Amino acid sequence: MDAQEIADRLEIADLLARYTRAVDSGQWDLLDDVFSQDATIDYTSSGGIRGSREEAKTWLAEVLSHWPGRLHLIGAPAIDFEEGGEARVSAPFTDTLAPTRDMVVAGTKGFLHGGGWYHHRLRRTPDGWRSAELVEEQSWRTAH
Repeated sequence: MDAQEIADRLEIADLLARYTRAVDSGQWDLLDDVFSQDATIDYTSSGGIRGSREEAKTWLAEVLSHWPGRLHLIGAPAIDFEEGGEARVSAPFTDTLAPTRDMVVAGTKGFLHGGGWYHHRLRRTPDGWRSAELVEEQSWRTAH
């Protein structure tokens, strides 16, 4: 592995962290530093939409407002670099969506827990790596 590939891998890991920070904090404009302007984002496996970056930001803001407590954890990504400045990335995730940020009794209703895979098609841009496509693959979900 040469120095450029190491740098690319670190930048891609940071991109995945920026995604979770944006979603968990509700700072939707941070997604502009994750996705290219022409990105397609597909949440259909979890009952969501497939749309543009702006459509996804609007949808996430609306849907996730019901769960103000959010935490996404991203596992080690598998990164395959391709010709032409692209990369395919698959990263496992787990998430917890909570109906409140307050301390509550165990078993309180309204919690969602889930996991699966985020599959990105990344493109190197003048501003760094950006996701041109995200397909969420929901593997499991529990509700309490």
